[in-house]
Amino acid sequence: MPARERDFTAPTVQLLTPEGELRATPEAEAYLPLVEALDDATLQRFHRDMTVSRRLDVAGANLQRQGQLALWVPSLGQEAAQVGSAHAARPQDHIFPSYREHIVGMIRGLDPVRILALFRGATLGGWNPEENGNFHLYTLVLASQTLHSTGYAMGLQFDGAAATGDPEVDAAVLVYYGDGSTSQGDANEALVFASSYQTPQVFFIQNNQWAISVPVSRQSRSPLSLRGGGFGMPGVRIDGNDVLASYAVTRQSLEEARAGDGPSLIEALTYRMGAHTTADDPTKYRTDAEVEYWQQRDPIARYRTWLESRGASAAFFAEVDEEAADVAADVRRRALEITVPTREKIFAHVYSEPHPLMAEQAAWLDEFENSFDGDAE
Repeated sequence: MPARERDFTAPTVQLLTPEGELRATPEAEAYLPLVEALDDATLQRFHRDMTVSRRLDVAGANLQRQGQLALWVPSLGQEAAQVGSAHAARPQDHIFPSYREHIVGMIRGLDPVRILALFRGATLGGWNPEENGNFHLYTLVLASQTLHSTGYAMGLQFDGAAATGDPEVDAAVLVYYGDGSTSQGDANEALVFASSYQTPQVFFIQNNQWAISVPVSRQSRSPLSLRGGGFGMPGVRIDGNDVLASYAVTRQSLEEARAGDGPSLIEALTYRMGAHTTADDPTKYRTDAEVEYWQQRDPIARYRTWLESRGASAAFFAEVDEEAADVAADVRRRALEITVPTREKIFAHVYSEPHPLMAEQAAWLDEFENSFDGDAE
């Protein structure tokens, strides 16, 4: 018996067309006031951050190819999804990334060298979220951060840190994950708990079309945004290469979450222009025609076209390019200065206070490693 024909579709919120024209789709018109309220400095900041992100990506990939990093995870092509959503968050919000949100961390105040140290193997954690804009640690185990974020959002509720009526105090949680992670049990369990407890939370799916070599069409027969409704929360699909749509929809969703209206889900349609990681060869599973299709929808190019139509000068873009090059050069220089941590660090932060078991294990390791000294004579 032939398979039944199904027509699963979802409208896409888009404010900025691939040609760089501000032309809102019907679903996007309600978000226009949020964009119109942005000043020129903020609009220019979007372009700066996307440009810096791309230059940092190139620097990270080069460092890995030169043997300075064990791995690099590119975000090339996903700049608009990340920059727009990151700027939508308030300082008191908590952000839970996967392992590709480099520019989100930088926007929240994280030194990108901390990310490079992680991929160099010089640290197991990387940074203290409290000191870096509540930007939590990278999670290499797919979708586990969705549960972490839901638990944290429940904690905000228990502490009375949301839905107080004061937007300057109320906090929400923003969690990033990819289309591949939506197939993990953790992601679905997180949605269950978030919906049940009506957590102040936004689930942000970066649908970059590929879970390593598995296309999203293999994972889901319907748009991922529709999963929100299946779990009892709003689901919105946006053009993830449109930084204005990313900002506006995430801003609205976070405001509703802080106010006590419960969680929501955003699917950002974007594309991973590079490899999944530097350990991957995408030419083995995707076509040149597909890559070219998405190159024509480049998030930085379309946004630059729009800024130019608003009067942004050539001097501004030259300044941004120079700044991005300087940031990348500085990050590269400092990455090469990263030193190997001493073995004492293994035991330093297992407990908050000195612990006899850690002292015992550290002494054993010293004795074990010193036992090899005589073999070298």
